[in-house]
Amino acid sequence: MSKISNFGYTKVTTKEKTKLVQKVFTDVALNYDLMNDLMSFGAHRLWKSTFVDIVNPYYSDKIIDVGSGSGDLVLEIQKRYLNVKIDIVDLNKEMLELGRRRIKKGNVSFYNQNAENLSFANNSYDKYLISFCLRNITNIEKSFKEAFRILKPGGQYYCLEFSRPSSFFISNIYSYYKSNLIPTFGKIFSNNREAYNYLSESIDMFPSQTDLKKRLTSAGFKSVKFIDLFDGIVSIHTGYKY
Repeated sequence: MSKISNFGYTKVTTKEKTKLVQKVFTDVALNYDLMNDLMSFGAHRLWKSTFVDIVNPYYSDKIIDVGSGSGDLVLEIQKRYLNVKIDIVDLNKEMLELGRRRIKKGNVSFYNQNAENLSFANNSYDKYLISFCLRNITNIEKSFKEAFRILKPGGQYYCLEFSRPSSFFISNIYSYYKSNLIPTFGKIFSNNREAYNYLSESIDMFPSQTDLKKRLTSAGFKSVKFIDLFDGIVSIHTGYKY
């Protein structure tokens, strides 16, 4: 019997979710960067810069960036250490190609793989990065298991993702914005209201900061914590493999 998952608010099988999510990203790939700037009013660039500050990449690190998309994180890292070794992973071929076109320098490799089933050897990476992708993964626990497996002992897990604002006032404004204005932007600028409806719904269905902390701890990570940005509209989650 097929397991059930959420595609936004809709209940679908796990196989259907993976296909539907990939269709969303195939459809939006052409306008992906433009829409990120419009929807966040450019704030996503600040969030990613802060994320890389916390990752604190070092020239000797071997890093994997899962769900890399258009490669913003990699480009930010390369401002600091151009030749740091980074393996770039994305399940969507169109998004992977978008990243390949933007990232033209450095010691990078591109892989079309699923975060739930990676081909890399055990204990391979110093740092595992995932940014605005975790909520799109069908089985989050499988992705945690794979992240833990491929990290070296002492390796670090870093996740940047939309989350839950802590203040009632901000939460209400944000809820209205993402449920009404984001899909409207999607319709106007990308001619795809449905894809951005999914974006809003996927944020609503994503675990809270404390729930995700518990799940990472259950997966074996230690010293797990989260840092809220913009009152918790986004959060950075970190953990260690000891």
